[in-house]
Amino acid sequence: MLRVCLYARFSTDNQKESSVDDQFRICRLRIESNDWKEVAAYSDKAVSGSTRVEDRQGGSAMLTQAMAGNFDALIMEGLDRLSRDQVEQESIVRRLEHRGIRIIGVSDGYDSTHSARKVLRGVRGLINEIYLDDLRKKTHRGQSGQIERGYIAGGKSYGYDIIKCDGGSRYQINDSEAQWVKYIFKEYSEGASVQSIAHNLNKMGIVSPRKTAWGVSAIYGSPVKGSGILNNRLYIGELVWNRSKWQKNPDTGKRQRIERPKKEWKIIPTPSLRIIDDVIWNKVRNRIDAGRDANGRKRYGRKGISLFGGYLSCPNCHGKLVVVNAVSYGCNRSKDMGKTVCSGFLVNRKILEKKLLSTLKNDLLTEEVAEQFERYFKDEVDRLLNSNQSELLVFESRLKEIESAINKLIDAIMKVGISDALSAKLKSLEEEKNRISQKLTAKPIQSQIKLPDIKNAFADIVQRLDEVMTKQQPEKARKVVHDIFGDIEIELRDREVWAKINTAQSLSYAIEPYLKVVAEAGFEPTTFGL
Repeated sequence: MLRVCLYARFSTDNQKESSVDDQFRICRLRIESNDWKEVAAYSDKAVSGSTRVEDRQGGSAMLTQAMAGNFDALIMEGLDRLSRDQVEQESIVRRLEHRGIRIIGVSDGYDSTHSARKVLRGVRGLINEIYLDDLRKKTHRGQSGQIERGYIAGGKSYGYDIIKCDGGSRYQINDSEAQWVKYIFKEYSEGASVQSIAHNLNKMGIVSPRKTAWGVSAIYGSPVKGSGILNNRLYIGELVWNRSKWQKNPDTGKRQRIERPKKEWKIIPTPSLRIIDDVIWNKVRNRIDAGRDANGRKRYGRKGISLFGGYLSCPNCHGKLVVVNAVSYGCNRSKDMGKTVCSGFLVNRKILEKKLLSTLKNDLLTEEVAEQFERYFKDEVDRLLNSNQSELLVFESRLKEIESAINKLIDAIMKVGISDALSAKLKSLEEEKNRISQKLTAKPIQSQIKLPDIKNAFADIVQRLDEVMTKQQPEKARKVVHDIFGDIEIELRDREVWAKINTAQSLSYAIEPYLKVVAEAGFEPTTFGL
């Protein structure tokens, strides 16, 4: 008997709870008519069809059961319940069908046992994706119309209430919140740091826009994106709309905010919503914009990169430890939000990094790891040699093409005589022939390579691990140490600081990327004997 799993989904534009029940009902009619057995049913409510299946609660559970082989067929109302993204739909369907799972769409007629299934799902996938594109355009057009009619087309903004009225919604100043907007602007305009403002607001028990503790992001935000209290132009009576849009990253499946060109922005004067006067606003802008270009981006370079910042947890509040000054890692929540949120924690950066890297050193200074590095090193050399050999074959093929072209040109010159164009072409081909001939007659690269004592060279690099990690390859090293150590839990035992490393993370799990960093940082071409 065929074991069947049901899956249903309804979108955020259709908030009826009964929609899932209706989808399951028509699917069960198909099961009953064929005397199959229902073994599972999963659903996702108010979830867009553009959300990746594995990022949905019900969809992820369904895929897990499918990969485990716990059902033979998946029945849905239609393929659009699975995904409205054509690429993801095809990927999921192929994964399921590869495991022998039959897929049935009751309403759209899809059945993976049909010979025309690929054509049908291709057409359906295209229709579903066009539907999403069309929905986005209609939604944007509707929002634009609301803005033109004097209504709002966004969410709540701190300092204002949203008032429902005929035809739409409007902002109205919230006097209680507006006084704290004024407080933030006044303090910052007079030179107070964002951190101190957040600390004071939390001490006073003022609720933040997200109903949690105040932090730097809520107050300062991003001058480029116009986010944060200090960058919100609504406080000077200007409603800015259409500043950005959301797009799904095809690599991660996550939505990310994309800034639109300034010419597409809509700035609507709303003097009745002004909270901050021009004098204070300009003081704040002058302070924020100092050191930034016309687009609001900082002119100076990036800050230094720490090896473990963001990978360590605070022993008091379990927030992240980051570099807070020249010598210490400290609690980011305490730094940004104040002592009322976390009492704070500091640990010497140099000592912590030295202790953790010494642990890694001890694991690396073994015969087994040295042999693994030697194998990796030699494999890389072989790969480069094979790549070089392939390049030589390409050169040989190109040389034959050039010689043939030169012969044809000589024949043409003998028949019709020389011309400037024929002469230039012949000269160009002869120069290319000479360059390639020189490459082909050069001494083979194999005879130029003299490998060093790889194990001893590796041991030398490991002994200089601190320098390699922190100075020569900090960005790559940061990723590698996280691959090896994972998130590190800092504990206080009496007056001692201990680091708890996840034992599930092993050196062998991340040895290859680490060895690449060591190789790139520690070996110069001269060391290879080239």
